[in-house]
Amino acid sequence: MDASAGEPPPLMDAEIIRLAQNHLHHQSSSPVPPYLLSPHSHSTIISHLTSRAAASPSPSAAVSEYTIALLSLLSLSPQTPPLPSLLSSLLVSYARIFASRQIAHDSNSLKTIQLFNTLIHHLPISDIQTVVDSIMSSLSEIGTLDDAQLLDLLPKCLSLIRGSNEIEGAEDFMNSTMDRLFDCVWSKDLLLKLVSLVKDFAFLGRERGREFMEKVFEGMESVELQDLPLLVYQLLVLASKGFCKREVIEGIVLFFGSKSGRKGGSIFRQVEGTVLLHLNFAVKQDPSLGQEVMGLLKSDSRAFNHFTIAVVLSIARIKKFNESSMGILRKGILAAYSDYTFANWLSNEMQEEFFNRVRGVEKAVLKAVNESNYAREHIVPSIMQLAFLLLTSVEEGNGKFARSSESIDCPLGIEELGVQILKTMFEVHDMARSEIIEQCKFRILSMRPRQSMPIIRLLGNLIQSYPYQMLEHVSRLKELLDYFTFMDGTLAAYLINSLLPLIKFSRDLLNYIILVVRKAMFRREDAIRLAAVTAIIDLILAEKKSKTDDHFSCQDSSSQPSSSQQAEVLCDIRGGLFQELIGLLQRCLYQQANVKKVMYSGLLKLVLVDPPSAGAVFDLLLPHFLRFFKEDPDVLIDISSCVKSESGKYYIEEPLDNLISCISWILLLHPQGKTKRPPDSPWPCFGFSLSQEPEAGRTLSFESFSTALLKIRDLGTGKLEAILGQRDGAASNSHDKERTKCCAVVLSGIIGVMLNNIASELEKSTGHEKADLEKELLSFIELHHSLEMIIATSKQIDGIKKANLRTTLRDFGGNSELGCTIFAKEEIPFLSTSSICYLIETVMVLHKNEVLNSSATSQKQSQASAGKASKCSKLIGFTLSSLLRHIKTSPAVGGEDPLSTLTYGDIKVLGTPLLKLIFLLKSGPLLNSSQPKARIDDQKEHLYQAMICFRELLTICSQNPHFTSFVEGLSSVSVIEYGLDNECEDSIPDDEQHTRSLDLLMVKTLRPLLSDLLALSSHREVEVLCDMILKIGRKLPSMLSNSHGSWAHEICKSNRIKNPKVAKSVATISICLSFPPNDVIIAQALAEELLKVLGSESSDPMEVSESYPIINKFTTVVLISCLLQLIETFIADIDWAVKKLKAFPLSRQKQTCFDQEREPALNIGLVFEAQLYSRSEAVIRVLSSFIVMNLKDTQADHLLRLLARFYKQLAQMSKLKIAPRGCKQLLPGLKFEKLVELTCKQLTVPLYSFMADMQKEQQENGNLNKGMMGKIKRENKFIPDLIFQIEDYEKYLIRLSKVTKVNLLRYAKRSTARDFKILEPARVGEQEEGDAPEGGTEQPCTGDELGNDSVEDNEGSDPANALSPESGPHLSVQEGGSDGEDGDDLPSAKRVKKGGRVVQDSDDDDEV
Repeated sequence: MDASAGEPPPLMDAEIIRLAQNHLHHQSSSPVPPYLLSPHSHSTIISHLTSRAAASPSPSAAVSEYTIALLSLLSLSPQTPPLPSLLSSLLVSYARIFASRQIAHDSNSLKTIQLFNTLIHHLPISDIQTVVDSIMSSLSEIGTLDDAQLLDLLPKCLSLIRGSNEIEGAEDFMNSTMDRLFDCVWSKDLLLKLVSLVKDFAFLGRERGREFMEKVFEGMESVELQDLPLLVYQLLVLASKGFCKREVIEGIVLFFGSKSGRKGGSIFRQVEGTVLLHLNFAVKQDPSLGQEVMGLLKSDSRAFNHFTIAVVLSIARIKKFNESSMGILRKGILAAYSDYTFANWLSNEMQEEFFNRVRGVEKAVLKAVNESNYAREHIVPSIMQLAFLLLTSVEEGNGKFARSSESIDCPLGIEELGVQILKTMFEVHDMARSEIIEQCKFRILSMRPRQSMPIIRLLGNLIQSYPYQMLEHVSRLKELLDYFTFMDGTLAAYLINSLLPLIKFSRDLLNYIILVVRKAMFRREDAIRLAAVTAIIDLILAEKKSKTDDHFSCQDSSSQPSSSQQAEVLCDIRGGLFQELIGLLQRCLYQQANVKKVMYSGLLKLVLVDPPSAGAVFDLLLPHFLRFFKEDPDVLIDISSCVKSESGKYYIEEPLDNLISCISWILLLHPQGKTKRPPDSPWPCFGFSLSQEPEAGRTLSFESFSTALLKIRDLGTGKLEAILGQRDGAASNSHDKERTKCCAVVLSGIIGVMLNNIASELEKSTGHEKADLEKELLSFIELHHSLEMIIATSKQIDGIKKANLRTTLRDFGGNSELGCTIFAKEEIPFLSTSSICYLIETVMVLHKNEVLNSSATSQKQSQASAGKASKCSKLIGFTLSSLLRHIKTSPAVGGEDPLSTLTYGDIKVLGTPLLKLIFLLKSGPLLNSSQPKARIDDQKEHLYQAMICFRELLTICSQNPHFTSFVEGLSSVSVIEYGLDNECEDSIPDDEQHTRSLDLLMVKTLRPLLSDLLALSSHREVEVLCDMILKIGRKLPSMLSNSHGSWAHEICKSNRIKNPKVAKSVATISICLSFPPNDVIIAQALAEELLKVLGSESSDPMEVSESYPIINKFTTVVLISCLLQLIETFIADIDWAVKKLKAFPLSRQKQTCFDQEREPALNIGLVFEAQLYSRSEAVIRVLSSFIVMNLKDTQADHLLRLLARFYKQLAQMSKLKIAPRGCKQLLPGLKFEKLVELTCKQLTVPLYSFMADMQKEQQENGNLNKGMMGKIKRENKFIPDLIFQIEDYEKYLIRLSKVTKVNLLRYAKRSTARDFKILEPARVGEQEEGDAPEGGTEQPCTGDELGNDSVEDNEGSDPANALSPESGPHLSVQEGGSDGEDGDDLPSAKRVKKGGRVVQDSDDDDEV
C-alpha cells in the first residue's frame, strides 16, 4: 500500500493537454508533473499517441495537440534524467506514426516537428542515431513535399552526432548516412526538400557538395516546370553563400542548355526567362557568381549553348559586367569561325568537330535571339549590342563564307550572323526598331568606310524585308542623308542605293534624296559629285523599274502598314524623274570625265530598262555630241577639244569614246530609231505628249547619230591617222607629246567601239560582205595597234587623268547583294561578250590559214606572208588584251544590272573558244619551225596572254551557279585534244555537282595542259597554270586534293625543271595540295634532297638530285625560300593549336560534356593533343635538314626567326603539361617524351653548332664592309632571341622533370657556353676547351641535376601524385591541400649569363 501510495496518480491524455494549457495560460514556473518523471508511466504516455491517431476523426490535429502539450511540459526541465528517454521514445513513436501515414501530413505535423527540432539536442547521442536511422528508412516513402517534413530534423541530428565525443566512429556514421542519402532514389519532392535543407548541412565538404549537386541536377528532369524557378533560386542562394558556386552555375547551364530540348514548348521557355531573371538578380547581389559564368565560357568553348548565351546577355545588363560579357561573347564567336578556318590540317574527324562547333555556336546564338520574347525582354539591348559588335568585327575577306549550290550547311559568317540577329530583333520587338536605326546612323557616321559597309548592307536588308515598318523611321534616315556630302564617295553612293526600295512608299524621302543630290552636285570634291551622279542615275532607274513592276516585292509578305502610314504607302512617283532631273544631267555634261562616264553608262541602262527613253536620251546628248563632231571633211571629229591642260599637264576632259559607245549601243538596240511602245502612251521626255513635231525631232536625233557614226566609220584608216598625225607631227616638245598621247587614248576607245559594231555585223554577214568587213576589221586593228604603240612610248604618263574611277565596293569586302550601281573599278569595255567570242573564232580561223599558208609558201612569197602574219598577230594581241580587260571588269557590275547583261551577257561562253585558242597556240608549228624569231616570240607572248585570260575567266566562273556547264564545255574540248574519256571520280556523290566539276576540270583539262607546257618549256605559262591548279585544288575535299598533290609530287620526282619559278610553283602544289601529314613528309623529303645537292661537311655537292630532279643547282635557292615560307605556315598552325589546347583543361579536368550526344570532351582533347605532337615532330624533321645547310644570309635570318617562334610554342606545350596547383600531376606521356627527345637530338644540339659556324664565319671574314656589318646587326638580334626561347623551353622541361621524376633532358646539350657577344677567335677556342667534358664525350643530365636546377616551390611535390596518362584525364580532380605547381604563376625566363648557374655535365653522373 505504501508503495502504491508512492506512485504519482496516472494522467490521461486530456489531462496532460489541460495541464499544459494551464501552464501556458498562467505562465507559472511549476516543476514537471511527477507522473512524467516516472519511468513506469512512459509506455502509457506513448500509447496515447496511437490511441488518439486511431480514435480521433482528425488524427493529425489530435496527435499534434497531444504531442505539443507533452513537449511543452517536457521543456520545463528537459535535462531531468528520465525526461530525455521519454523525449526520445516520443520522437521515435511520432516518426513511426508519421511515416506509416496514420496521421495527415499537414501544418499540424509541421508545427510538431519544428517543436521537436528545438528539443532534439537534449536527446542522448545514441537515441539521435536511432532517430536518424528512422528518418533515412522513410526516404523511400516520400511522395510529396509534406511527406518530407521529418527531414527538417536531419541537419541538426547529424551536426550533433558529428560534434559529439561520446561515441566512436561518428565520422563513419556520418559518411554512411550520406551514402544512404545519395544512393537512394530522389523523388522530385525529396529533391526540392533537400535543396532547401542543404544550407544547414555545414558539415558537408567540397567533395560531398559536388556529389550532392550532381544528384540534384540528375533529378531535375523529374521536377515540375513550375517548380524549376524556385529550385534554381534556392540553388543560387546556396551558391551566393559559398556552397559549390562553380558546380551550381555549371549545372544550371548544363540542364537548361543541353537538356531543355526534351522539355520543349513555350511554357518551358517562359520558365527559362524566369530563371534568367533569378540569375540576373543573384549576380547583382553576389558579383562572384557572374565571374563564375565568365570563367566557364573562357575555359571551355563547348559551354556556348543558347542558355549560356542568354545568361551572359542578361548579366551584361549589369554595368559592372557589360564590357566583359560582350567581350567574351564576341571573342567566343569569332574564335569559333577562326578555328574552323585554321583546322584544315587536322584529321577529318577533328575538322568535323570544329565544323560542328561553329554551327553549334551559330544555332545557339540564333536560338537565344529567337526566344528573346519569352519573359526575357531585358536582354534585348544586350542582343543588339552583340550584333553590332559582330558587324563591326567584319574585315575584308573574313565576313562571309563562300557557298556553293550543294554546301547548304556552310557557316553563315560573322556578317550574316549579325544581320540575322538584328533582323529578328527588328521583326519581333517594336521597342528595338528605333534603337537599331539610331545605332545604324551613329555607326555609319562615326566609323571608317570599310567598317560602315556592313551596317549599310544591314540597313538595305531591313528596307527590303520590312518596308512598311521602316516608314516610321524616315525622319532618322533623312538625318543620315544630311551628312551625304561629308561621307566617303563610295559609301555615300551605296547609302542612296540602299534607300531606293523605300522611295516608292515615301514621296517625302524621295524629295529629300533629290534635294541632297542637288546640293552634292555643287560640291568641290570629285568623289561627292561622282556619288551624286551615281545616285541620280539610280533614282531614275528605280523609278522606271517600279513602274514596270505590278507591285513592289517585299520579302515579308505579311508586313502591313499601320493606319498612320496609309498616306505614304504606294505613293505615286510623279510622271518622270528623268524630266525632273534633266537639269542635273545637263550639268553633268560639264563635269569631270569620271562624272560623264558614269552618266553615259547610266543613260544606256535607262534605255535598257525603259526603251522608249531612247529618244529623250538622244535629245539630251545630241547638242553635246555636236560640239565634237564637225561637218568639215578635213576634221570630222575634233578630238583635240577633248583634251585640256591644267598647270602644264594634259588630261582628258571629254571621254568621247564613252559617249560614242553609249550612242552606238542605243543604235544597235534601236537601229531604226523606233521603239516598241503603246500608241497612246506619252513620251517621257520633257513632259510632252506624242505629236508630229516631237516625233520628227526625235527621228532627227536618231538619224543624226546614225549618220555621224557611219561617217566616223567610213573615214578610213588614213583619215583617222591624219587627225592624230596633225598633232603628232607638230609634237616638238614633251607637252605636245602628252597631248598626242591623250588624243590617242580617246581615239583608241573610239576604234574599240567601231570594232564592236563590225564584229556585230560579221556575225550576221555572209559572202563578199563578210570579206569586206574582215578587211575593215583588220584595218582598224592595225590602226589600234599603232595607237597603242604611241600610248606605250612612255612607261608612265603623268599628265593623263584617264577616268580612274574610285574604289569599288569589292574593296570593302564583297559585291553588293542589292544590285546597286557603284563606281566601277575599271571602265566598262567597249566590246561585248559576243563580239569578243566572234573575234576569238575569227582569230583561230586566220591562224590556221596562216599556218597552212606558211607551210606552202615559197621563199619568194615570204615577205607577203610575213605581212599577213603581222596582221594576224596584231588581231590576236588585240583580241586577248580586250578579253582580259573584259574579264577583269565583269565582277565590278552586279549580275542583275541591265548594262552587265548587255555587255557581258553569259561570260562563261568564252571558256570553250579560249581553251581552243590555247590548244592552237601551244601546238602551232611556229614554236618549233624555222620562222623568224619575232613571229615565234609573238606567238609565245600570245600563249601567255591567253593563259592569263583563262585564269581570270576561271576565277569568275567558279563563283557562277552554272559552273558545271562551263566545265563540261571545257572538258569536251579537252577530250578531243587529248583523247580522254569524259568520266569523273566515282567516289564523288552525285549531289555534289560543284565538286565534281572542279575535279573534272583538274583531271581532264589542267593537268594534261600542264604536262604539255612543261614539255614545251613554256615557263611563264606553267606558272599561271600552277596558280590555277593551286586555287582550285584548295577548294576540293581532302581526298581529291591529296590525289592532285600526289600527281604534282610525281612531277617533282620525274621532271628535271631548271627554271626556278616553275620549280617553286610545282613544289608548292605538291605540298599544299597534299593532305596532312603528307604535306610535311614531302617537305621533309625535299629538304633532305636539298641538303644532298648543296653538300655538307661529310658529303660533296651534287649537280642534280637523283630522287627529285626538280632539285638542281639552278633551283636550290628558290626551293629553300619556298620551303621556309611553307614551314612558316606550319608553325602558324602549331601556334593556333597550342592556343586551342589551353581551352581543353576544364573539360578534361571534370570530364564535362555540354552535348550529351557527342563524343566526350576528354577524348577530343587527347586526340587534338596527339595530332599537335605529331605535327610538331614532322616540322622538327624538316627543320633539322636546314640547320646543317650552308644558307645565304637572308635565308639564315629567316630560319633563325622560325626557330625562335617554334621554340616558343614548344615552351608553351611543356608549360601546359605542368599541373596547376591543387591538381594531380600526370606523367608526360610517351608522345610528349618522343617529341622532347626528337627536339634535343635533331634540333637543339645541331642548332648550337649552326650558330657557332655563323659567328665563326664572321670572325674569319676580316673585312667588315657594309653588308657584313648589317649581317652582324641582324644576328645580334636573332641569335639572342633564339637562345632565350631555347632556355625558356628547357626551363619548363626541368620543372616538369622534377614534378614527374622523368628526365626529359637526357639528350639535351647542357654544357654549351651561351654568350650573346661575338667572341674573339682565341676566346672561342678557350671557351670550347673549358666546356668540353673529360673524355671528349657528353654525359646526359641526371635526375639529381634536374632537381638542383628546379625552383624551390617544387620541392614539396609528392611523387605519388604522378599518375599514368592512361589512369585518368590530363588534369585530375582537384584535391584539397595537395601541393603542385601552378603553370600560370611561373616566373618569366631569364637569360643565363656567363658565370651564372648552369647545369654542367659530370663524369660521376649516372645515366637515367
